[in-house]
Amino acid sequence: MTSYKELGFVNTREMFKKAIKGKYAVPAYNFNNMEQLQAIIIACVETQSPVILQVSSGARKYANQILLKFMGQGAVEMMKDLAKTKGLKEIQIALHLDHGDSFELCKSCVDSGFSSVMIDGSHHSFEKNIELTKQVVEYAHSRDVTVEGELGVLAGIEDEVIAENSTYTHPEQVVEFVKKTGVDSLAISIGTSHGAYKFKPEQCKKNEQGVYVPPELRFDILDEIEKKIPGFPIVLHGASSVPHEAVKMINQSGGALKDSVGIPEEQLRKATKSAVCKVNIDSDGRLWMTAAIRKAFKDNPSEFDPRKYLGPAREALLEMYKHKNEHVLGSAGKA
Repeated sequence: MTSYKELGFVNTREMFKKAIKGKYAVPAYNFNNMEQLQAIIIACVETQSPVILQVSSGARKYANQILLKFMGQGAVEMMKDLAKTKGLKEIQIALHLDHGDSFELCKSCVDSGFSSVMIDGSHHSFEKNIELTKQVVEYAHSRDVTVEGELGVLAGIEDEVIAENSTYTHPEQVVEFVKKTGVDSLAISIGTSHGAYKFKPEQCKKNEQGVYVPPELRFDILDEIEKKIPGFPIVLHGASSVPHEAVKMINQSGGALKDSVGIPEEQLRKATKSAVCKVNIDSDGRLWMTAAIRKAFKDNPSEFDPRKYLGPAREALLEMYKHKNEHVLGSAGKA
């Protein structure tokens, strides 16, 4: 067994306390490979933002759990060196399991050095969700690892998380769930969704600039939940904005993405002023990485050196993460 403290990670407890008090959200960025991880660390050091490195079950299989552990440890050491070189403060980094669906998976991640795990029992009955979440909490807390639970179901597809329809979180259930499970944070459903295809154009209205605007998030539900459990850390999943520029670049470079609309950044900014202290962003990173790679292939069709197309992809991700920290989540300068 490896403790996350040996690898240099922190759990999310103090991160969230500071975020709620400071009215910002800690970015939770998913990664699958070296370039994504490099971009996250560089962006967060340079903007002086704490960060949660997220790994899905699918990413853990893809990267290999042993290699993944040492990638995480390497990211911490890279952060320290980068901060020293640039004369900046070291930042806090958590390693988090995203959408764990079983006690066994969560236990395995705790034992391999994760500092935080999510147990998603939202597809079960309310009673079964409580039972499963409590089981994970008891094991994780015995090792000082924090746990995120989920109430409500987000629609969409991302990795191995698939749901055709969303179910909003019922505010009247949150007190019982938090009390009986002992979770440290709660992912809720207020209108966000997984994947790049969050809203179809026909579900949206057009503004004066001709841009599709999706239905507003259910801030009334968020307000009710805050009243029920004041000061408790709330998490938003499926919070990518699906940037038009990235989609356009993909399609101009040989891609065939359908029209889709993400979560407007101004709505995310509004959410971070509440108890929402963790925002998950994955699809935006995938889109920008794909856009940069496709453009590199289009501009240089004879290129076969991976560094020549993964390098530009890393740069595109770096700029995106900086933008999110500085202009959307408000986490810049909070190291």
